[in-house]
Formats: sequence, structure tokens, C-alpha cells
Amino acid sequence: MNNCPNCSSGRLKPFHEVRQVPVHSVLQMPTREIASQFPRRDILLGFCGSCGFISNISFDPTVHSYSADYEETQSYSPTFRSFHARLCSSLIEKYNLRGKDIIEIGCGKGDFLSLLCEMGGNRGTGFDPAFVRERNPAPDAGIRFVSDFYSEKYTDCQADFICCKMTLEHIPNTAEFVRTVRRSIGDRRDTTVFFQVPDVRRVLRDVAFWDIYYEHCSYFSAGSLARLFAGAGFDVLDAGTDYDDQYLMVAARPVDGPGRILPEVESVEALAADVERFREAYKQRVPRWTRALRAMDAENLKVVIWGAGSKGVAFLSLLGDACRIEYCVDINPHRQGMYMAGTAQRIVGPEFLKTYRPDIAIAMNAIYLGEIQGELDKLELPTRLIASDDLEKYDGEEHGNRSSVPGLRIAARQ
Repeated sequence: MNNCPNCSSGRLKPFHEVRQVPVHSVLQMPTREIASQFPRRDILLGFCGSCGFISNISFDPTVHSYSADYEETQSYSPTFRSFHARLCSSLIEKYNLRGKDIIEIGCGKGDFLSLLCEMGGNRGTGFDPAFVRERNPAPDAGIRFVSDFYSEKYTDCQADFICCKMTLEHIPNTAEFVRTVRRSIGDRRDTTVFFQVPDVRRVLRDVAFWDIYYEHCSYFSAGSLARLFAGAGFDVLDAGTDYDDQYLMVAARPVDGPGRILPEVESVEALAADVERFREAYKQRVPRWTRALRAMDAENLKVVIWGAGSKGVAFLSLLGDACRIEYCVDINPHRQGMYMAGTAQRIVGPEFLKTYRPDIAIAMNAIYLGEIQGELDKLELPTRLIASDDLEKYDGEEHGNRSSVPGLRIAARQ
């Protein structure tokens, strides 16, 4: 047994292991050699029977390097930009964020904080060691960016609203971190905190093995996240999911002593059942994808994956040997020309496909299917588009020749 970083109980029990995966997913790899020799470590996920938190028991934070070479930006996608604008509008209306002081912990290149300040006329301070000043989306907005991790030394930086998006899952000592945020607020009871993390229930239920990678050492459900904030001295105001249920979001306000959680969050027992179903379904999902990729390879089909971020790295780390995938496609120009960590495929832009002409593109995130299909249509390519979580939808005999793998239709190249 191990002590849980969320609730300190000794009930953290291992349930899922992945061997030798790259320790970083979106750190820039400028050469094939650097990418192929990039350090690897094991993932051993443990489930806490007390609070429902899931953690990588084998995690070693010393192997990470969050710097200007860390390329996490998603804002080149119109789908993602639309989500950000909608989220900013919602937060501004719900929490009256007009003319307020805002802190963002883990601000990346500053896109979200800049938009939140622009739309609400707010003042902002962003913390992130991966911030690149030359890529500041609003250099004249008067927002202060600190190229550093948020920590105890910045607790004197006060705000009316503190947000932290897609960062807490990278932090191993979750309770200690959230208590640091609570101490920084002090007696300012009207301060609202807003956190966004991946929703682990979707990962478990969809058996989304491509959403499990080394950088993410902490995995949350609504219940485990709410219990974390309540234990750190916050009343949980709201909790829910968005972005096709991929993102879990919680809002809270400080109180004295333990806070309240929402009654509708799932129980630890319900999450334990999801964990058990994942364990069984995983035994089928990965071999099925392996057979499908081997069938594509046997039929001499050109296959690319679309999305060179963390999902792509995780997918290829498990399945890359099953098919000769040479290229990964990404619309982020800062990733193009780089290589995938661990498996070393070259990252290319969509225009490259006009020459390469792949038979199949595997989208790493189904929410971008429409966007990707639009790119393929503009390029006038007949490439078949498959989502990583939609393998089961390719049953049947229509739309071309049947593959040798049950459950996957493949139109062989003429």
C-alpha cells in the first residue's frame, strides 16, 4: 500500500501498469536521435479506496523539464479557440469578472489569461516556466507573466479569481499544492478558484489508453477533485465536464476548516467499479488496435496519426511497432519539423499530405474530426479518417473492401 497524495490514507492500491513510456510528451524533439533516445519510465496507476484519487505510484518528478521548449499550445485549432472563448464568457458572467485581478497558475503561452483579461477588462498575472515572451498573445495588455512555477514564494500575489487549467494533473503532491493556494488567499473569502483537469471517468469508461502518460501523475474524477478541495479548506461551488466530457472543471471558495462538496459527485464505490471495468476492457482494447494496425501494414496502407501531442505519444508508445507509421500530422507550426518522443516519427503539417497521400489518418482526439476532415477535403484527399476511440464504429461491409481484422473496414488503395 502507498499513501495517497490527495487524502493521506494508506489505501492506494495498484491496478494498471505501462512499461517504459517517454517521460515527456510535448517537449520539443529537434532530431530523430534525440527523440528515439529520450528517457523512459514506467507508469503504475494506483486507486485510493478512501477518496477515489488515482496516482502514478512510480512517478519521479526529477526527470521533468518544463521550459520554453515545452509546446503545449492548442489554440491553433478553431475548435479549441471556440471552447476557450465560450469558457471565458461563462466565467465572466458567472463570477462577475470585470475589472478584476486574475491569477493563472500554469498559463502556458498565455492564451487563456489574455483572453479572459481582454473580454472582461481584467488585470492578470500568469505563472509558467514554459512561457515564451515572444509569443505573448497580448503584449500591450499590461498582463504580468512570471516564467516560473507557482509556489509558496508567490503567495503574496493576491487576486479576485485564481484559475489553473490542465496543470494539477502534472503535480504529484496534490493536497500540498491546493493547500498552498488556500494559504495564499488568506482571509479574502470572496476569492474564487477555478481548476480544470482531464476527467478520469471518461478515460476509464472509454478505455482511452492514449490519455494515460507519464507527465500526468494525478488523475481526477469529480468526486476525488471535490474531496481534495474540501479537505484543503474550500467550499465546492460547481463541478462538471465540458469539451466532449474530456475536461473536468471545479469552482470553489475558501472557508475556515474543511469545506463542503456537492452531493451529486460520484461515490468512491462508483469510481472503483469504473476502475475494475477499465482493467477488464483494457485487455481487449489494446490487442484489438494492434490487430487492426497490423492488418493495415499487411495491406501496405499508408497510415498517419493526426495530433502530435500527448495522446499521440501515448498511442505510439504502446502500438507503434504494429504498423509502419512514418509521420504524425499537427496544425501547430511550432511542432512541425520536430519528432515524436520515444518513437521518433517526424511531425508534419497538413500540406505535406498532398505529396504523401496517406490511406488512413487516425485522429487522436475525436472532437477534432470535423476540423480534420475539413483539412483533408481542402487538400482533395480520399484519406479514410478514423478516431482513436471509434474503432468499434468501423463494422460492416460498406465503404470499400473488408479488412482481415473484424471490426475495421479498410478501403485498399487502388
